[in-house]
Formats: sequence, C-alpha cells, structure tokens
Amino acid sequence: MDMLDFDLAQSRLAQAGKLPQTAETCLLRQARGRILAEPIIATHDLPPADNSAMDGYAISFADYKPGASFPVQQRCFAGQAPEPLQRGNAIRLFTGSLIPEGADTVVMQEDCTETDNVLTVNHAPKAGAHVRKRGEDVQKDKRLLPAGALLGTAEIALLASQGYEYISVYPKLKVGILSTGDELVEPGKPLQTAQIYNSNGPALAALVDKLGAQVVHVLHAADTHESLRDAFTRLIGDCDLVLTVGGVSVGEKDLVKATIEQMGGSVDLWRVRMKPGKPVAMAHAHSKPIVCLPGNPVSAYVVFTLLVSPLIRTMQGRERVLPEISYGKLASAITFNETREEFLRVRASHAPDGSTTLSPYAQQGSGVISSLPWATGVARIPANTLVGHDDIVAYYDFAHWQV
Repeated sequence: MDMLDFDLAQSRLAQAGKLPQTAETCLLRQARGRILAEPIIATHDLPPADNSAMDGYAISFADYKPGASFPVQQRCFAGQAPEPLQRGNAIRLFTGSLIPEGADTVVMQEDCTETDNVLTVNHAPKAGAHVRKRGEDVQKDKRLLPAGALLGTAEIALLASQGYEYISVYPKLKVGILSTGDELVEPGKPLQTAQIYNSNGPALAALVDKLGAQVVHVLHAADTHESLRDAFTRLIGDCDLVLTVGGVSVGEKDLVKATIEQMGGSVDLWRVRMKPGKPVAMAHAHSKPIVCLPGNPVSAYVVFTLLVSPLIRTMQGRERVLPEISYGKLASAITFNETREEFLRVRASHAPDGSTTLSPYAQQGSGVISSLPWATGVARIPANTLVGHDDIVAYYDFAHWQV
C-alpha cells in the first residue's frame, strides 16, 4: 500500500465531517469556547457619544490663549449629562464623561490648576486632545464577528460592549473515545505482569476538551469482536465523532477495522507519510465519522494534534480549520533525513529580535511520553531532505494546534 502524503491526509480528514446543521442560544457569560452560528452585527456606535479619555476640563480650543483663565461652569461625572459649554468657560470632566456641546478639547488635570472655581491652563493643549470620538472604535451595523468565530474572553468583551446577553452558537460537538488492547489497565487499578497503564484515553479526552468539544464517553475494549462491537454501538449511538486508539494495524488482534466493517461501516486504512504516526484509518458507520489512531502514546498525540483537530474544527463549524504554521531555526547536534515527514518534539525559544529557535527533545521514540509536557510543539522535517543545525523548518505550535 502506497503511503499517503501528510498534507493530503490532513486535507481529507478536515473534509471528512459534516458542518453543524442546527444552532442553540447561549448566555454570553457562558460562551467562552463556543462557536458562533451567525454573524454578529454592531447594535450601536462605540463610543456612543464623544467622551473624555482623561480626568480634566473641557474647553473650546478657540478660547485658549497663553495665560487665559476659564471659570469652571459645571462639574460633570461619567453617566451625567453636561450642560452646553458657555464661551470662555470650562467644565470639569472625568474619564468617560460626555463632551459638552460647544467643547472640542480636554485639558488633562495634570496640565492645569483650579483655584476658587477658576481654571488656569499651565501647558498649551492640542486641539481635540483627549476626546474619544463617537464611533471611533465600532460603527453601528458593522459586522463584528463572522459565523464560525471561536469565542474567547476578548470576543465576549466586545459582544458585551454591544449589549448582547444571548447569542446563537453551534451545539457542542459530542466525541467518544475508545482505547483497545488487553495489556492496558485504567489508572488507579493495580498492574499485573505484562500490563501498562492506559495513558491514551485520558490524554485524548483532555485534547478533545481543550478544543471545546464535549467528551461523552471514554471507553476501553478488550481485543475481541464482541467487546469492540458493544463499545462501538454505544459510541456511535451517543456521539457525533468517534476516536479509537490502537488495533488498526495488521496484527492478529488488531480487530478494529474488521469490527467496523462487520457493523456495516466502511474503512479506508491509510499509511500516512509521517513519523510518528504512520497507521491511520478513516471510517464511517451509520453516517458517523470514526478516526482510528495508532496505539503508541506519542503517535496518537501527534496525529490527533495535526490530523484530527482540523476535522473537529470543521464539525464544530469553525471559520478557521487549519491554524497558523510558523518557522524557526533548528538547534540540533544531529542531522535528519527520513523517507517520511518527521515531526520532532521541540521546545521553542524566542530571541529579542523575533527569531525562533527550536530545540528537539533528546529522545524522539514514539513511546517517550515524557517529551510531551516538555515540548511546546513539533518541527516538521521534510521527507528525503537533509536537515541539520541552523536550518529553517516549519513549526506547529501546540498553543495554536490544540485549541
């Protein structure tokens, strides 16, 4: 079987799921991590009126002359309506106070002195200084956010400033996770001879949760058709997307592919030109996508980050499915030249000049779990290309690819 190019595999997986078909209403303060189901339009100008950016005094710049004094006509706090400014006068303002009719400049309090209700300006102001103009931030009827936008704290702040209490979002994607292998034991239980703890289930659940999807089930099945069939029946019935880990190779107990086919599903087994993570399967059963990941913990982690996360973003209805890729200089005492695209676990460091250095973890084996909390991302080493110290390579930052 020919190996599938990494970029092609990533593109196929990103398109393997359906966009959400329904929407629901969500309270804005509970919307972090949700995906907008429709564009958001500004309901009013922001600021809604000219206001002061400083504590100070409103004057008409035309009235200013060196040494001029201004009777203080009124003291106007934020939230109060000022009087129209009389010629030659000043009105005391505070940050956020409305600019009075007839005023066009704010003299900040540090540049002036008030004595017996008379203002003396000690430093010449600039015309229009410290005035926030109506609509300078947002104009009414302007599109603020597109459908498919991921809502973070900044987006929520913007929507709150426009008075939105509820918004329309897509339902949370429901994901089920299935690990396989008789050698696996769930954390918290005693280990027997030849057993290891199941790290893939909790790790994949955490990755799914970080992407804002809902983990419905985290199941483990024994290496039998019956156990796998029971698990798949439950997962397919309750979830929008199913992820399996392990059991998709060609060993005698690699039964995942055969079990899916017995249940009427179709399976496309890929060998992806990437290291770690060559065996990947894309399946569908009862119109639900199933992605089968390799069983080695690092392979599953990397394949999820680079291949599965775009599929999840598609099924969530996100506007942006593929995050940004940056570049950095490899800091390595050894050279690389693999027949597959190699994704090295690296830690990025950033110099004051903006350049990025990527330092590989010393051990790059697909079972070296200690590399994962150490790494900030993976560096992509092109296939059949000699790459070494100081070469520039693509960098997939976990901070972008796991959210």
